[in-house]
Amino acid sequence: MQNIKVIESGTYSVFIGDRSLKSFEDYTNKKDYSAAYILADENTAHHCLDIFLAFNSNSTIVSSAPIIKIQPGESNKNIHTVTEIAKELSAHNADRNSLLINLGGGVLCDIGGFAASIYKRGIDFINLPTTLLSQVDASIGGKVGVDLEGMKNFIGVFNDPKAVFILPRFLKTLNKRQINSGYAEILKHGLIADKTYWNKIKKPNVAANLSDVIFRSVEIKNNIVTKDPREQGVRKMLNFGHTIGHALETFYMNKSEQLLHGEAVGIGMICEAFISVEDAGLSREVLREITDCIIAVFGKYKLNGLEIADLIELMKKDKKNIGDKINFTLLNDIGKAKIDRYANSDLIRASINYYREISQE
Repeated sequence: MQNIKVIESGTYSVFIGDRSLKSFEDYTNKKDYSAAYILADENTAHHCLDIFLAFNSNSTIVSSAPIIKIQPGESNKNIHTVTEIAKELSAHNADRNSLLINLGGGVLCDIGGFAASIYKRGIDFINLPTTLLSQVDASIGGKVGVDLEGMKNFIGVFNDPKAVFILPRFLKTLNKRQINSGYAEILKHGLIADKTYWNKIKKPNVAANLSDVIFRSVEIKNNIVTKDPREQGVRKMLNFGHTIGHALETFYMNKSEQLLHGEAVGIGMICEAFISVEDAGLSREVLREITDCIIAVFGKYKLNGLEIADLIELMKKDKKNIGDKINFTLLNDIGKAKIDRYANSDLIRASINYYREISQE
């Protein structure tokens, strides 16, 4: 269909474009679901639900779908929220031939996908990502799950959605901070896999044409994931910036000055690029290029109250680790990632201090 781009991802398709919900209607009409249920949080129920319903006004299964609402935010990404979703599905007599439609950002797609995966041993789900972060990263790849006592994505499974529908128009509902948070994953895709793409996206005002950027980022992630769905090898490339990033996000989760996922990953990419200089052969010139680009997008964070020893303890609990070694994905050069690298506490400390120093410049 015109104005729709499609990426095939193993067992499902990703439809990209503001008219992609027309494909959603075609998809549901071909299926014989007993009922559909829409999962939304307070933000997407207010800003995005009417857009979705307007595109599907002729769909009986959508127009009659109950709305299940959850609270937004990472602090609600836990097993309690999953239990509440399951209770709502049960209260509406959802059976194993039901469909759960996840309308929201990365947190909601993770929660909804996990809830669908375990409800009555599994029902189908579709993702309609509404943030830039979820459109280029969280809604695709088949990872679903929740946090456990602050540990990121500690409970979860690999399970693909039946389809993903990406509407760039949803991004008009976001503020600049949320757009920037998603842009961190876009920058990561260039850094780990495509130097030409990096040279394009590091330039100012590239966000003016986000549709093309979204397509290329989804394409990069999909190419990696389809080669290694269960993260036994090459998929670990996607973890660049996330070992330190996840620990920072967790550390500040209950603080007055919280970091969004992309903000934490941005800092993580700078720190892990520093580690890459010491351990993977990245040049200091490229480290400075990466640093300058990420600072230009996110600005500088003071990391107030951060104790590096506490951060390292959080990293030791990362699910990617083997034994007591903290696992990293590092860079040899832009577009060239090296997986299964390890750094000791002194090098991790030095990387955080590097960020603190440049944030004072």
